[in-house]
Amino acid sequence: MKVFLDANVIIDFLDTTRARHLVACKLFETLSLRHTKIIMSEDILTNIFYINKNKHAVLQFLKSIEQRWDIVYFGKQVIKNAVDLSLENNLDLEDVLQCLCAKENQCDALISNDINFYDCDLNIQTAETFLKLSK
Repeated sequence: MKVFLDANVIIDFLDTTRARHLVACKLFETLSLRHTKIIMSEDILTNIFYINKNKHAVLQFLKSIEQRWDIVYFGKQVIKNAVDLSLENNLDLEDVLQCLCAKENQCDALISNDINFYDCDLNIQTAETFLKLSK
């Protein structure tokens, strides 16, 4: 299985003060135990670094995943399609970019804790839902 992680799930994992931290920890453990291929877009690197106060912890985390996770780029076509969709439908560009990137990389699911995440005909689940369905 190939899973794309949204920034908010990774931030939940890194920030012990966030309400969904323990769920994110359980999610990461489950994904690891099942040898799930984890995908994230390269712009998420800068997002989590910018948002998280503990910069050193973020850098250590990024170092630990660089060999195990696939960090992918959008590419011109994904960007063009996302901008067009966002303009035409008044959508959140960041969500559209992530979803189209996940589709482009043949992900089976996209995990985000944003309940209003753009639906691009991909299996989009919260971390909690993914864990419940994984039992």
